[in-house]
Amino acid sequence: MSETPAPPSSDLPARRPSRWEEMVAANPDHSAWYVERFRAMAREGRDLDGEARLIDAMIPRGSRVLDGGCGPGRVGAHLAERGHTVVGVDVDPVLVAAAEADHPGSTWLVGDLTELDLPARGVPEPFDAIVVAGNVMTFLAQGTSAQVLRRLAAHLAPEGRIVLGFGAGRGYTPDKLSADVVAAGLREDLLLGTWDLRPFTPESDFLVAVLAHA
Repeated sequence: MSETPAPPSSDLPARRPSRWEEMVAANPDHSAWYVERFRAMAREGRDLDGEARLIDAMIPRGSRVLDGGCGPGRVGAHLAERGHTVVGVDVDPVLVAAAEADHPGSTWLVGDLTELDLPARGVPEPFDAIVVAGNVMTFLAQGTSAQVLRRLAAHLAPEGRIVLGFGAGRGYTPDKLSADVVAAGLREDLLLGTWDLRPFTPESDFLVAVLAHA
């Protein structure tokens, strides 16, 4: 079930809204549109499982997977169908509600990745894999990407891997990612240009990064 985290204590700085939240504030129908868009593509038989296929190939059956910025559960649901234990977290309660409705059986939580602390919410960690797909890194609040990677790293098993995917032209550059990776105590194991394992080049318009503990 969804669970909204407790508000921060008064002695902590106010949380900055993510770019996604700013979009929803400007257009309250945006989340519902996003949910229906992917439901329609699923009905049409579109291939929506490319990210999950890559993650599934990297981990043993029955692994624990954290779906960071899970949206309506598209990636996490496919991994759950493949026998993995999935926990999804997203800042948008409309998307989390859609994940619960369409993909029961996994754990879907409302939460900000900058404040991620799943043990405090009764969810055990670490995770064997963490996937952050769907341009999530480009929708974070400005200046919080390194903090998000630190929080993800804190939930990652010693031999686990984080896999990020985002459009390379959305303002979050590969160089910025590399700096954030180092700041989070991680390393870049592999950079790809697509979820289907094509190499990353300077001309690539998409980046898939496989990260591990440094």
